[in-house]
Amino acid sequence: MSNNSSSNRLVVPAAREAMEKFKMEAASEVGVNLKNGYNGDLTSRQAGSVGGQMVKKMIEAYENGIK
Repeated sequence: MSNNSSSNRLVVPAAREAMEKFKMEAASEVGVNLKNGYNGDLTSRQAGSVGGQMVKKMIEAYENGIK
C-alpha cells in the first residue's frame, strides 16, 4: 500500500518528518527496531508497544503543557 492511498493522513502534511522521527524515538524507547519504509514484519505486540509509547508521550506532553 502506498502512502497516497493510506487512510492515515496527517492534518498538517509538513509534519510527516517530525512524526516519523517521533515514531522512531518511541520504538527505540521500547526496544523495537524499526526500519525506514516497510515494517510489516513486526508482531502486533511490537507495533502496539510503539503506538502505546507514542500516546503515552503525547499525554505527558499535554499534561506538562497545562501545568
